[in-house]
Amino acid sequence: MWIIKQAAVFLIGIAGGTVTAAGVFALITVIGMIPRMAGVTRTGHRIHVYELAIIFGGGIGNLIDIYNIPLWIGTIGLIMFGICSGIFVGCLVMSLAETVDVFPIMMRRCRLQVGNCAFIVALALGKMIGAFVFYRWHLFQ
Repeated sequence: MWIIKQAAVFLIGIAGGTVTAAGVFALITVIGMIPRMAGVTRTGHRIHVYELAIIFGGGIGNLIDIYNIPLWIGTIGLIMFGICSGIFVGCLVMSLAETVDVFPIMMRRCRLQVGNCAFIVALALGKMIGAFVFYRWHLFQ
């Protein structure tokens, strides 16, 4: 009976993860995040590595989340994970915002003529501080 329950959890998790991952990958593809990152870093010849990293990272993360597998990565590992997650989310958000031209429209509506760079940096710093507070509150209680 235990094996049947585990198999059911596994299949439901894989199905749910596949549907969610398909939506995320579709979004990433539509906004062109992977080719843009490869172009900026001049690593276009290794674009398959970017794609495999996202696929395996999503799949492994899904399994870790479903089965509540504890990861003993220590403080340094947690810091590295936070930095990598922040870079990914930041690239995703900025690519999406750039694709739908959020910032030019917002700047025009706010009649902001000077300080556009400072405004974007302030948004990024606010997101970073909010993430630090959130994770500090939830992980180190």
